[in-house]
Amino acid sequence: MEQSILYLLLPACLVLGLAMSASAQASAHEVRGQAAVVPLASEPPAKLVVDPPLPEPLALGRVVIQYRTENLHIVPVYGPAALDVSPRIGHLHLTVDDAPWHWLDASNEPITLNGFPPGPHRLLIELADPTHKIIGRQTVNFVVPAKKGADAAKP
Repeated sequence: MEQSILYLLLPACLVLGLAMSASAQASAHEVRGQAAVVPLASEPPAKLVVDPPLPEPLALGRVVIQYRTENLHIVPVYGPAALDVSPRIGHLHLTVDDAPWHWLDASNEPITLNGFPPGPHRLLIELADPTHKIIGRQTVNFVVPAKKGADAAKP
């Protein structure tokens, strides 16, 4: 008789013990904080930080510009619904030498450009939200040096 009561009580005790230990554990919200997809009213504005072109590639006619963002992630996500995502998301618009057109970059990799003729150039880097509204910009001026000697004769 004692064994049959023990067999009945053992599963009940296990279930009760698991329930008590689960309620004693901290919730995911308690450990990780606010969910990243919930907009935060106190979120600071986005910021674009751009370095000057790397000198070594520039001497070869290539432009490599490193950048970073603060309070915004560069990702290929677009449209009005993406405006409510937190942390904020966006992409870049790039315009060379005041061209009437620009292109979009959402790679989050250094900006790399080739094929510039020697001389001064300008790159406008604009930080855009998912609806292409500009929320920050920086202009980088650079000079592609003329090729010297044997390199100048190469096409």
